[in-house]
Amino acid sequence: MNKPLRRVAIFCGLLVLALLLRDNWLQFVRADELSSHSSNKRVQIERYANPRGNIVVDGKPITGSADSQDPFYKYKRTYTDGPMWAPVTGYASQAYDANQIEKIEDGILTGNDDRLFFDRTLAMFTGEKKKGGDVVTTLSGAAQKAAYKGLGNNTGAVVAIEPSTGKILALASTPSYDPTSFAGYSGKDEKAWVALEKDKTKPKQNRAIREIYPPGSVFKVVTAAAALESGKVTDINAATETPEGWKIPLSRVPMKNHSGGCANASLNEALRVSCNSVFAKLGDDVGRDKMVEMAEKFGFNAEQFTPVRSAASVYDKQADRGGNALSSIGQFNTATTPLQMAMVTAAIANDGKLMKPYMIDKLVAPNLDVIKQNDPEEMSRPVSPENAQKLQQMMENVVSKGTGAKADLNMDGVRVGGKTGTAQHGEKNAKRPYAWFISYAKTDQGSPVAVAVIVEDAEGTNREDISGGGLAAPIAKAVMKAVIKNRG
Repeated sequence: MNKPLRRVAIFCGLLVLALLLRDNWLQFVRADELSSHSSNKRVQIERYANPRGNIVVDGKPITGSADSQDPFYKYKRTYTDGPMWAPVTGYASQAYDANQIEKIEDGILTGNDDRLFFDRTLAMFTGEKKKGGDVVTTLSGAAQKAAYKGLGNNTGAVVAIEPSTGKILALASTPSYDPTSFAGYSGKDEKAWVALEKDKTKPKQNRAIREIYPPGSVFKVVTAAAALESGKVTDINAATETPEGWKIPLSRVPMKNHSGGCANASLNEALRVSCNSVFAKLGDDVGRDKMVEMAEKFGFNAEQFTPVRSAASVYDKQADRGGNALSSIGQFNTATTPLQMAMVTAAIANDGKLMKPYMIDKLVAPNLDVIKQNDPEEMSRPVSPENAQKLQQMMENVVSKGTGAKADLNMDGVRVGGKTGTAQHGEKNAKRPYAWFISYAKTDQGSPVAVAVIVEDAEGTNREDISGGGLAAPIAKAVMKAVIKNRG
C-alpha cells in the first residue's frame, strides 16, 4: 500500500474508533442522564402519557388531568382555582416544563419515582394503567382563600405558618396567573404564556418567597429580640436613654420619628408607637455583629426550602455603625421575604422556638401507601422563652392599644399580637411605600397561626393613606380568623 492510501486508512480507522467510543459513552455512561433530560421530547411525551397524581389540600385535589386531544401528549394538567393556588402548586406544562411542587415532586406525580417501582411492576401484571402518586400539602384551604381574597386586586403576598410545627397554612401572591391556561401544547397555550412573560406586573413571580422587600418597622421586633437577648434591655417598661434628636452614628442627621412620645420611651412603648430613634439606638448599642447573629438565628442571610426554594433575606454583615443603626429599623440594606417575617413572628409566638417551615405533609403512592411523611423539625431558638413572652406582651400591646387595632379578632380566649410597618423605598423614597403587618393569634393551648402580609401596591389608595395598620392588618385578621374557625 502506498503512503497516501495508508494515511487515509489510518485516518478512517481513527474516525471509526472515535465513533465507537462516542457511541459507547452515550449508551453506557450518559444513558440515564439523556433518558431523563428535559430537552428529550420522549421524556415530555411519556410524562403526559398518563394522568398525573394530584396535589391535595384538606383531603381534596386542587389539580387534575384532562384529555389533551393531542396525538402525542395524551393528558394535560388542570387546576381548580388556579390563580389562588399557583404560588403553591406552580405549573406543569406540556410546552414549558414545570416549576415549584409540580417540578420538585414530578417523579411522584408522574409515577416515575424509584419509590413507586413496585406499583409500576404490579400494574404491568394486572394490566392497570400507570398512575402517579399524590402530594399532600400542609395548606389550609380556608386560610388560603382568606389570604387571596384579602389581597384582592392589590399587589402583594401573604404567608401563614403554624408556629408549633412550621406547617405553612397559606402562601398567596398577587397578581397571579392560571397555570391551566398554558398547560397544553397549542397555539392558545403559547399565546397565554407569551402574554404572561410580557406582563409588567410579573404575575408569575411568587412574591411570598421569591421577592425581597425592605421590611421597615416590622423588623423592629428582631431588634427588640436582640436587645433583650444581649441584656441591653431587661425591663421592657423602663425608660431608655434615647433623646428625641438622637443622631445616626457617623452622621449629623438626627433620626426622624413619625410619632410623639419617643424621647426616653420604654421598649414596650417604643414598639407600640414605632419609635425609630429608640430602635436605631438599640441596634447601635447591641452592635452589628450581635444584630447579624440574631437576624441569622431567625433565618436571615440563608435560603429557605419549603421544599420550594425561597430567596435569602438580608441583614448586612459589613455595615458601618450608621448603616447598622438604619438596618435595625428595617432600612439601609435590610431586605426580607414575607416568608421570613412569618418565620420571625412564628418563633416569637412559639415561645422562642423556630420550626423549619414546610408545605408538603406527605407523599402518597397510588395504592394510598405513605411513601414519605414529613415531620416538624426545630430550626433554631433565637430567643429564650422568657424574652419571647416579653416580646409577645409588647406585640399584643401594639394590637390592643396601638396601630395594629384592625387585626384584633375580639374573640374570647384569643390574644393577638402584631406589628405594623410602612417601608419607604426607591430613590429618595419617591416610590409608593409598602404596607406590612405581622401578627399571631394565641390561646391557652398555644399559637395556631402566625401571619406576614405585605401590600406592595394598593389599588386606588393615596400615598398618604398607605399604612400597615390600615391595609395589611385586616388581611392578617381574616387569615387568622379563618385558621381558628377551621380548627373548630
